Formats: sequence, C-alpha cells, structure tokens
Amino acid sequence: MPLSRFPAIEECIEAFRRLPGVGPKSAQRIVFHLLTKDPEAARRIASACASLHERVRLCPTCAMLVEGEAGGADCRVCGDRDPSLLCVVEEPADVFAVERAGGFRGRFHVLMGVISPLEGVEAEDLTIRQLAERVKAEGVKEVILALNPNMAGEGTSLYLARILKPMGVRVTQLAHGLPMGSHLEYADEMTLARSLEGRREI
Repeated sequence: MPLSRFPAIEECIEAFRRLPGVGPKSAQRIVFHLLTKDPEAARRIASACASLHERVRLCPTCAMLVEGEAGGADCRVCGDRDPSLLCVVEEPADVFAVERAGGFRGRFHVLMGVISPLEGVEAEDLTIRQLAERVKAEGVKEVILALNPNMAGEGTSLYLARILKPMGVRVTQLAHGLPMGSHLEYADEMTLARSLEGRREI
C-alpha cells in the first residue's frame, strides 16, 4: 500500500528527512515507532520542539546558545572566563566539543558557518564583523581558530588570519594530525601532511 494514501504520515516522514543524518528509511522507522509504539513520545517531542526557539536563543556577543536572557552573566561563554583567549568555532555544537575536552578557560566566538561561495555563504553572512569588534574591545591577546580541517574551514581560517593579525593579536590554529590508535596506511593525504607539519620535539 503506497504511503501517498496517508498524507499525514508522508508529511511527518518528510519532516524527519530534513534533519541532518536522517535518511528516508530512518525517517520512516521513527514515524512508525512514534505512531504505533510510543504516541506519548510524539507529544513530548512536539511540545519540546515548539518551545525551543522561545527558550533558547543566540547570545548577541558570542553567538552561542543561551537559555534565558541572552548575553552577559547568563551566557556561560561570555561569563567568568579569560577574556585574553578567544577560540573561534563554526557552530554552537563545536563549543560543547571543546568544553568536553576540558582545560580551556578562554572565551568562544561562533561564526555560524564558514565561507563557502559554492553554497552561497560569504564572509558577510557570518559573525566576522562581531569577532573583529570583540578582539578590539575585550583585550584579546590570542585567537585560536578551531575550524574543521576541510577546504572551507582552511579558507575561512586564512581569511580570518588576514583580518586579525594586523590588530596585533596572536592567531593560532588547532594542530591536525593522526588520532591515537590509527594506522598510517589508512590515513588520508591531508591528515598525514598536517601531521608532518605539526610535528613537535619529544
């Protein structure tokens, strides 16, 4: 029996397919599970999603997710942290990744993407202007560029370095190399090149 005879189900499957990492089969499994096995979960998900944008917003200073009043003491990224050290990331999820690693006590700045002309994303679409203003106003001494090691991330890092270095701040980049437990034969060329460039004395 074709799903086209059930427009409500088809619409819900299509909505889940729009989520990153969810393919058509996964979306269908999720919808049928919510419909037949756990209808209460469907109501909880719908309620949580409906209030998400009312409860969580972007901090106007660092562009990190904030629950409650945005900015100032309510923002865990702008709060009681070392203002001389600023870590620049692509998305809010990257802040959580760096925090999980532990040890970083500086502040963050979220670009909300990377420069990618092929996808229609230009420098003006990101929070680069706010970043430059923060570097001037907050007494930043070092900016760590923690962007993803791909073509768009590398290009954005170079663009930011050209803007930030004339301001007299130190601009550094995360070292990219081989993960622990990996094998050289399975490493791609970019990872190996980065590993050689980022080698250090032992």
